[in-house]
Amino acid sequence: MKKKIFITTQYMHLGGVERSLLGFLDAINYNNYEVDVFIHNHTGELMKYINPSANLLNEIHAYTTLTRPIFEILKEGYFKVAFGRLKAKLKAKNLDEDPLSYSIFQYIADTTVKYMPQISNKEYDLAISFLTPHNIVKDKVNAKKKVAWIHTDYSTISIDAKAELPIWSSFDYIAAISESSKGAFDKLFPSLQKKVLVIENMLSMQFVKEQAMEETITLGGQVTLLTVGRFSHAKAFDRAVYMCAHLIKMGVPLKWYAIGYGDQETIEKAIEDTGMQKHFIILGKKTNPYPYMKACNIYVQPSRYEGKAVTVREAQMLSKPVAITNFPTSQSQLTDGFDGIIVPMDIKGATEAIKKLIEDEKLQEKLVENCSRTDYGNFEEIEKVYNCLS
Repeated sequence: MKKKIFITTQYMHLGGVERSLLGFLDAINYNNYEVDVFIHNHTGELMKYINPSANLLNEIHAYTTLTRPIFEILKEGYFKVAFGRLKAKLKAKNLDEDPLSYSIFQYIADTTVKYMPQISNKEYDLAISFLTPHNIVKDKVNAKKKVAWIHTDYSTISIDAKAELPIWSSFDYIAAISESSKGAFDKLFPSLQKKVLVIENMLSMQFVKEQAMEETITLGGQVTLLTVGRFSHAKAFDRAVYMCAHLIKMGVPLKWYAIGYGDQETIEKAIEDTGMQKHFIILGKKTNPYPYMKACNIYVQPSRYEGKAVTVREAQMLSKPVAITNFPTSQSQLTDGFDGIIVPMDIKGATEAIKKLIEDEKLQEKLVENCSRTDYGNFEEIEKVYNCLS
């Protein structure tokens, strides 16, 4: 008899977590496992790529209220959920939380999930909460074993550890996507160290390579750099604009392209402040960014912090020279000088290192060769998931 696995996440918009979930689902052996996937809100360009061997459960409308605008859910009569979300925002404000704090997400879950219906009457052998809020798998799913995922670096964000501890403690296992992210989590929650496993992102190399061939892209510019991700503080596209400006001042004939969505205003302001309108090009949201990755000369990840950047792995799958900033988990992302380079966090140091890479064709060739010989899919990591069933 097949073991039953339940997996849930919020939605399938363009993002690293969502792409890593697609790879996770592709890695499963469906001859031995029956998999139910519950997406809170059936939105996002990546919905159509969910492995057809997995059973996509119907959307339960109540769960969409956790992320939709409050005025919308009030119109639909979800008064308790709306009140809970307002109460969570007030709590965060009264505690004078850092504006970047993740605590608000936990407060919302604590005040709203109790109003959600049970997701399924099944008892699963394993239930996986792939993204917060983890309260849903804790309270609304029956399973013999439960796993909650960590996708970020807890040394770089502000959270209410007291509020989160009871939720994490309720799980049998906690999966971190890198040794670095595990270490940061362990320091914050030392009592949970024995529960934390490292299960790296699983990504489909075949999917990435096939998608890269779907379109032929030509990027203008003698030297072309590319960054892909959400336009957010963590991904630091604004810093990339200033790096671009420094490189131009140093005489590098480049164009830097940005693919993504989110806080575009911050990037546009940086472009205006530096006069980089002709050199830093915002391409916006692309369902398929891979032809652009294939077309660029160098892929750059200028992040302030990461759990483990999926886009870096995808660029390596396409044998691109990669440069990443020295964020706390950077050492777990690549081997410096082997399949990419790690550059300083400060803008001057980063641009000097990127300039050297641009000018060093032999180093670029070495990075390309080593990437082409490396399997970045990590499908063997699925065995660690299976082990959680025992």
